[in-house]
Parts: sequence; C-alpha cells; structure tokens
Amino acid sequence: MKQYRDDFHLPTGRYLLSHSVGRMLKSAEEDFHQQFMVPWQQQNQEPWQQWLSGIDRFTSALASLLHTDARLFCPQANLSSGLTKWAMSLPESGIRKVRVLMSEQDFPSMGFALQNALDNIEIVYIPEAMNMHDLSVWQQYIDEQIDWVFVSHVYSNSGQQAPVADIIGLANQYGCRSIIDIAQSLSVLPINLSEWGADCVIGSCVKWSCGGPGAGFIWVNGDVLPYCEPKDVGWFSHQNPFEFDIHHFALSESALRFWGGTPSVAPYIYAGHSLGYFAELGIEQVRAYNFALLSELQAALPEFYRSPTAQSACSGTAILHFGSRHEAVMEQLKRAGIAVDNRRYGIRVSPHIYNSQEDIAQLVQVINES
Repeated sequence: MKQYRDDFHLPTGRYLLSHSVGRMLKSAEEDFHQQFMVPWQQQNQEPWQQWLSGIDRFTSALASLLHTDARLFCPQANLSSGLTKWAMSLPESGIRKVRVLMSEQDFPSMGFALQNALDNIEIVYIPEAMNMHDLSVWQQYIDEQIDWVFVSHVYSNSGQQAPVADIIGLANQYGCRSIIDIAQSLSVLPINLSEWGADCVIGSCVKWSCGGPGAGFIWVNGDVLPYCEPKDVGWFSHQNPFEFDIHHFALSESALRFWGGTPSVAPYIYAGHSLGYFAELGIEQVRAYNFALLSELQAALPEFYRSPTAQSACSGTAILHFGSRHEAVMEQLKRAGIAVDNRRYGIRVSPHIYNSQEDIAQLVQVINES
C-alpha cells in the first residue's frame, strides 16, 4: 500500500486520531503564508481581493470533492452555526410546529442547535441502541408526521455508516426535508451530493480533511435555496456586497446568502489548500487505504471489534472494547505513545493515508501484551 507520510507533519509515536483532528500538511504553512500573510504584509492595497479568492478556492475544492456546484456552499464557523441559520431560514420556521427526527447517537451539539433554533419544534429521537445502518430502523420512524430528518453520515461513537441515499429517498416519499451531517465522513468516504439530493448538508474540515478548526460549511440544494430567507444576515449575504446602499438589500442568489457580516477568511484559506490536496488524490483511494488498514486490525483483534466490518456499513474508525481489561489496555497504549481516544462504546482508532501497516502492527502488539 502506498503511503503519504512524507506529505504530513507527524509526531513521534503512532497517531490514530484522524476522526478528531487530522494532521497538518507540510505544504500548508507556506501556502497560508502566500495566500493570507503576503497580501497583508507586502501589498500596497487592501488584501481583500486575494483573501476572497481564497474563499472561492475553498468552495471550489468542496465542489470537486463532493461532486456538486460551488455556488451551493457557504462557509460557516462550525456545524451548529450552519444548522441554526438553515433551520431559521425555511418557510415553515416560526409558522407552525416542526417535528424533527434524529438519533440519540448524533453529536449533541446538533441537538442543542435544533432545540434552540425555533420556538415551536419537537424532536423525535431514535434510541441510542438502534442500528443506524439498518434502513428498517429509519422506516419505523419516518412517516407523514415528520417534517425534517437529520442524519449523520457517520456515527462517531459506534463507527456505523448510515445508508444516506436510501434515507433521503425515504424522506422524499413522505415529503420530509433531509439534513445530512458529513463532519465524520468528509475526505474519507466517497460522497456525491448531486446524487444524494439532500435538502441541506453541513460539515467541517478539522478531521479527515486535515484542514484545521474553524472551516465549517453549509451546502443547500439548489431547488431549496430560493425559498431560504436567512434571518442572520450582513453585507456578505447581499447579492452585491459592495453596493453600499443601506436602503436596499437583496439576498445573494447563491448559498452565500447565509454568510452574514464581514467574514473570517483565514480558516478557509488554510482549509482550501488541504481540501485541494484530497480532491486531487481522490477519496476512493483514501477510503481503499483506510479500509485495508481497518481490515488488518479487524483480522488481528476480531473478539474486541465493536464497529461494523462491512465496507458499506463501517466508517473510517474502528471501535475496540476489551471488557475488564479495557482501562489497562488504554493505559498501555498511552505509555507506548499510540494516540487513540476512548468513548462510550470503546477505543476509537482511525487510520489515515499517513498511517502505515507498522502503526497497526504496533497497536495490536501493545494490546496483546497488555
């Protein structure tokens, strides 16, 4: 298996935490200096023109990765911000009660955001113990009484992958809007937003995309976008931000209507470089490499494997639990300099393209000797 270790800054030890924070590209610092610092330091003009070109690079890279139109993306500081802005913008918001289906396995921040986005909202939770990869679970809960369906493409604590395309199709049958969270799948699982046809997709670049914190985004379906009227707007939500007429405001025809006031640009300039790297590499290749290492781990430790093993069902992360030995194993991994973390269902292990078969072998050896 070809490795890309030399492209990334890697610490001493074995780093297997890409589900949390991906490693920095070695080329990122110089690119950021040229794209962000140099226009500010050296040009005898305001640097906004080049900075905003960096935003275009960010949305274009996302479009390439996710097989869609760049105009349908808007930068957001994080997923909660994007989800809140989208929820508040819809025609039904504030007009009637909205019933939202989500799982108790979803990242808590998503529930917090939805609970507070609208005054008249009811959230129906799929119990945590349910298998979110099983379409029949979704069929039990999606009906005419549900307005919006929130789906995590990947459930970070269980390592399950939801059958997103099928869930969206089911939601469409009942006239439900679909909202997809791809924070844990971007740049490790192939995604085609044009084929999915969701109403809204939210994500960020800090994990497998190795793009650092602060570079979140929202994608809005082109058929839905004209009906979205964001409440939290500013001059960069304007169709012509540089019109400077306080008596006239026209929402941008693109998803930038969700942008708001003077934007942060540094996180997106940084992340755009990393997204471009993965777009050029190809996510199919990243996933094939990731799954090969997961398969080696599963073959070596089948009795401790708690996440799905089929490629269509598993995320990029393996979940391992060691029963009564669990805390002792975790302590030994820490002493050995193997970076993993521990959540409700077990230890999370996420091999990326900068990891190696030796990383997996060392992990297995420490576990077996614990």
